Amino acid sequence: MSTTVVIDERFCGPPQSANGGYACAMAAQPLDGPAEVTLRVPPPLGRPLTVERHGDEVSLLDGDVLVAQARPATVDVDVPDAVSFAEAQAAAARYPWREAHPYPTCFVCGPDREAGDGLCIFPGPVEGRELYAAPWVPEAELADASGVVRDAFVWGALDCPGGIVTDLLGDVGLILLGRLAADLRAPVRAGAEHVVLAWPIARDGRKLHTASAVLAADGAVCAVARAVWIEVPAA
Repeated sequence: MSTTVVIDERFCGPPQSANGGYACAMAAQPLDGPAEVTLRVPPPLGRPLTVERHGDEVSLLDGDVLVAQARPATVDVDVPDAVSFAEAQAAAARYPWREAHPYPTCFVCGPDREAGDGLCIFPGPVEGRELYAAPWVPEAELADASGVVRDAFVWGALDCPGGIVTDLLGDVGLILLGRLAADLRAPVRAGAEHVVLAWPIARDGRKLHTASAVLAADGAVCAVARAVWIEVPAA
């Protein structure tokens, strides 16, 4: 089974490639349930990509080039105690990448994007905790007719905070998403207050392991993810 998708240039991470979480969602969409996606090359923007499923394995292809591979997964992370929406707002005021962002036009966390254009999720440190948080009220245009935010945008929201929280793993240079596993457990609703959390897990040389979650205002877990980030030489 195969289909074709095009990732619009609006949904970039770095300027010339897609936001990693959004691209991972494109690869994972044929799978029913939690999935793990490994990115093989930067996902291209603005041209047809083929999604091929063979059993429980899905490939996202740019012609003959393998962009990403997806498979079913269990996302086994322990979500920290909830952070209130007000606490998340205070944390976002301390967003550490606001003045020196490697990808300032990133659809999810780029400070050059405005509300209605990007997700504007700007996680910052929560006082007294090894944790970053940001408030998120999804726009109506991100949702389907029933008001539920589409999966690709939830994957995006889970992506970038996990990269930014690598600040807590020491002196980290330029990073790119290598792998993202996500479990979307409950609907994320447009217009409702949510909190996005991210926390560090471990560092293994150039590999940095983090986790993230989207919580409803009452603390209920809507989605969780674990990620592997790769430190790369600066271009």
